[in-house]
Amino acid sequence: MGLDDKISNAAEEAKGKAKEAAGKATDNERLEAEGHTDQAKANLKQAGEDVKDAFK
Repeated sequence: MGLDDKISNAAEEAKGKAKEAAGKATDNERLEAEGHTDQAKANLKQAGEDVKDAFK
């Protein structure tokens, strides 16, 4: 896994956490759900990269 991928995944996860927190703070369920989705995408990408690393 490249360093760029790790940084990208971490940034996407952080963005998701920020959206989730903003959604909770403003009682915006849609924004909170988007934050969950962003975090899930980042975690899925990270898992895929980990699998690729395991086979190297």
